[in-house]
Amino acid sequence: MGKLLFKLSAPSIIGMLVYAFYNIVDTIFVGRALGEESVPGIGGLVISFPIHMLAMGVAIGLGVGGASIISRSLGSKEPHKAEKALGTVFFLGIFLGLAYSLAGLAFLEPLLKLFGATPNIMPYAKAYLEIIMAGSVVFTLGIATEDLVRAEGNARYAMFGMLLGAGLNMLLDPIFIFGFDLGVRGAAIATILAQLASTVFLLRYFLAGKSSVTFKPKLLIPSSAISKEVIAIGIGPFIVEASNSVMMIFVNNALVTYGGDVSIAAFGIIHRLLLLIFLPMLGISFGLQPIVGYNFGAKQFSRVVESVKVALKVSTLFSLPGFLVMFLFPAPIIHIFSPDPELTAVGAEAMRIVVLILPFIGFQLVGATVFQALGKPRPAFILSLARQLLFLLPLVLVLPRFYGLAGVWAAFPISDFLACVLAAGLLGIEYRKFKKKEKKREKLQIGLGK
Repeated sequence: MGKLLFKLSAPSIIGMLVYAFYNIVDTIFVGRALGEESVPGIGGLVISFPIHMLAMGVAIGLGVGGASIISRSLGSKEPHKAEKALGTVFFLGIFLGLAYSLAGLAFLEPLLKLFGATPNIMPYAKAYLEIIMAGSVVFTLGIATEDLVRAEGNARYAMFGMLLGAGLNMLLDPIFIFGFDLGVRGAAIATILAQLASTVFLLRYFLAGKSSVTFKPKLLIPSSAISKEVIAIGIGPFIVEASNSVMMIFVNNALVTYGGDVSIAAFGIIHRLLLLIFLPMLGISFGLQPIVGYNFGAKQFSRVVESVKVALKVSTLFSLPGFLVMFLFPAPIIHIFSPDPELTAVGAEAMRIVVLILPFIGFQLVGATVFQALGKPRPAFILSLARQLLFLLPLVLVLPRFYGLAGVWAAFPISDFLACVLAAGLLGIEYRKFKKKEKKREKLQIGLGK
């Protein structure tokens, strides 16, 4: 089971690791390039991130919806429907990407203020997000296409597309940030160009006839029925991503109120470091989903349980080294991003608090994945939103009133703990159901044998 899980999740883990790593490198380059202005510069990236994530949420929703239709259509021998779904996703990606660009650029300053931009942070956030917003079509189309490639069973090609974008971004960052002395604007240009290369690479998969679903220009005329189906399936993942962005409005504003610009920058660094652990665990859950779904369908309940146990062990072992490094050496890690002594002090103290429950965070991801694979959308949806909206948001609103900035930081491990307990409880209930089903199946087999 461990070998099977590794085989199915390895491409996603590698791609996620590289994606997380280039986010870290991006922040290091900006922090080092700006020197004494590193705090508002990094703060600009932090404020921009959740706004950018809204566009990525649209892309993920389109990709998940389109991938579901394509994989089911191929399985039921309906290639025309699969092709129509491909063209519809391409059209929606272009249309919604352009709409987001126009709306975002028109209301850029109000958006940034809503997400917590202070007067010091505003110029950097605006310089970065103007370019990112202008390239929203590239992101929307690229991320959606990545899911469509994966739906055809070619996870390796999708991984290469992600690696191309991340690798090119790391190469272009120093050229535009240092070489052309463009600071945060250079980081944004590097990100757009790298994503453009990744998007073109992924589109070639369908345009060059490498896929089993053939793209034709006439398919860009969308089907209303398929559009509705794509949106119906993809609305869940979009809501999850959008909820993260909404949550960031409250977190950022709490940090500004109780800690100022330095706390915003510290949170941005910690968040990027956590992605280095969180995203590969998400890759593990991607590999777990087909294993759980297949064995559940085959009524092999013991194998479902075994695969979940293996995934939980792997997630815990994967997160443990990251927890130890971040808990034991927070100050040297923060100093890599910026020479500012105040940022190092605030960030080190915050990091030790935020990562307290990190080794057990795999329960949240694995739990949501298991219920998705079992075709139980309600518990999957609850677990996907539990940490951000059900627990973190109320804690961020309440705790700082009594404990100030420490209350903001404490909200993260407490919400993680509560989400882990909820996931473990729901998984435990499902485990007992599986044990009962397995006993019934064994008795039936014994009876048939007699």
